[in-house]
Amino acid sequence: MRDDDVYAACCPCRDMLDLLANKWSALALGALEGGPQRFGALRARLQGVSPKVLTATLRRLEEHGLVTREVFAEVPPRVEYALTALGRDANGPLAQLRTWVEANIGRFPANRVA
Repeated sequence: MRDDDVYAACCPCRDMLDLLANKWSALALGALEGGPQRFGALRARLQGVSPKVLTATLRRLEEHGLVTREVFAEVPPRVEYALTALGRDANGPLAQLRTWVEANIGRFPANRVA
């Protein structure tokens, strides 16, 4: 197996796959698609996410080069998150997945109306 084979146990691709397959990561990247957002706006958009989980998600996305965090020297400080070029590239297939799920939600057995 190659070093970049996601099926190999030691493949570093698995960490990125784990990050991108996380619902909050996929949704945060989608929410940033329209441009930079402040934490509060992201939290409002991602209904149901706790501040702790959103903070951890944004940090992880930033560590992996998908999101930037910009702090503005204002009182009170303003922080904005934005997609990087890598984040925009990752968002393409994730957008297709989000669209597919929305279009097919009624087909999943757990979501069928009796």
